[in-house]
Amino acid sequence: MAKAKKQPRPKAITPKGFRDYFGEEVTQRTHMLATIAEVYHHYGFEALESSAVETVEALGKFLPDVDRPNEGVFAWQEAEDDGKGDWMALRYDLTAPLARVYAQHRNDLPSPYRRYAMGPVWRNEKPGPGRFRQFYQCDADTVGTASMAADAEICMMLSDTLEKVGIPRGDYLVRVNNRKVLNGVLEAMGLPEDDPKRDDVLRTIDKFDKVGESGVRELLGKGRLDASGAYIDGVGLEDHQAEPVLAFLTSKGDTVTETMTNLRAAVGDSKVGQEGIAELELMGSLFAAAGYGEDRILIDPSIVRGLGYYTGPVFEAELTFEIFDEKGRKRQFGSVAGGGRYDGLVKRFTGQEVPAVGLSIGVDRLLAALREKGRLAATPTGPVVVTVMDRDRMADYQAMVAELRQSGIRAEVYLGNPKNFGNQLKYADKRHSPIAVIEGGDEKDRGVVQIKDLILGAKIAESATLEEWKERPSQFEVPRTELVAKVREILVSQSSDREG
Repeated sequence: MAKAKKQPRPKAITPKGFRDYFGEEVTQRTHMLATIAEVYHHYGFEALESSAVETVEALGKFLPDVDRPNEGVFAWQEAEDDGKGDWMALRYDLTAPLARVYAQHRNDLPSPYRRYAMGPVWRNEKPGPGRFRQFYQCDADTVGTASMAADAEICMMLSDTLEKVGIPRGDYLVRVNNRKVLNGVLEAMGLPEDDPKRDDVLRTIDKFDKVGESGVRELLGKGRLDASGAYIDGVGLEDHQAEPVLAFLTSKGDTVTETMTNLRAAVGDSKVGQEGIAELELMGSLFAAAGYGEDRILIDPSIVRGLGYYTGPVFEAELTFEIFDEKGRKRQFGSVAGGGRYDGLVKRFTGQEVPAVGLSIGVDRLLAALREKGRLAATPTGPVVVTVMDRDRMADYQAMVAELRQSGIRAEVYLGNPKNFGNQLKYADKRHSPIAVIEGGDEKDRGVVQIKDLILGAKIAESATLEEWKERPSQFEVPRTELVAKVREILVSQSSDREG
């Protein structure tokens, strides 16, 4: 009889493009999302939690730089007997599901509908350093109003959000532009709406932050050599056709008035271009009226995000402080959030145009920025650990933990093998526990407990002199009845030391 082939063990590895998040990172993200939700709620937005799975038909084609509708998403076909099951996909952002929700429930929702949503999204793209196939987004949108006050409000809320989570004023800037102004530039170039060169021009404009004015000029014309020496074919425009684009990209002046004057010159007689400039001026007046100066929100024509997606104002939150890259070079941190007006998304479902504007915050990038600024604790505080000196007295230890928890103190009983007490303290250290509680048979007989300040103990072990140790010993004996009060006193003292 042939010997059964042994089944190989599965490899314990994370799927390519995905990663695991442990306690510290999850805690930090949860806290930040709660802070953001507080700001959104303060502005009158309501929470929405939609399905992580949508039909491919509902998701549509809105991924950037993707030609096929299903490309870039994780999709599968439902198993049906006739082989005609629906194609399903994990959501790739939080906006496409919003369009479906609004179209489906619009008769029951208030108009305008103001919602925020937070959660993971998935993209079936090639992973790279710092680029994963699953990541978190944090969105807020207003659906059902064409008022520029909605766009201005979103920008102001983004500014408030950044400051609330810990990015100080002066370390960020919300930059605002308008797609209609760019449409006016395309008209001034003499490119009609059906001219295929329009898309080429838009793709070239999107490269402005990488190649600069001279690079855009070359790419709009015959082409240029890139950094690798490869030749990139240009759009093939004449110099006079390219001038409105360059005037648009370089129109930012020292004042808003000067910027608007330059933009008017760039769009010429274009009606849609002039309409976009008027919208920017209105938003600027709303920012000023609400007290949001140019140190927080700035009209900036160089912002050209989402050109194929947005229909009006666009904006981007950029962190302006410097960091060092992997090669030790200084560079600005860059963008952590963006958004704009998208009036065509719901129309796919209803056949009628529904105005909408929203923002999306890149949660992982914003967390990375807060770490760079030292605004996140390096290690979170763990639970108070009640050690086990006698396994037959587990009920006593559970009673202690229950008292601590009922008083609002995070606590746990050590549930490993209690034979080696040193291992219990090592466990507490690994959990970043602030305090260990000890009650052996002797303490039990005398009605006392030992309370060990683990944070102070670690400091004493590092540098304290004998005199300092005597002045503030790290272990205290207190009556059993005073357990909760003493633990709370030590936790308050530790918190004061951290803040100080």
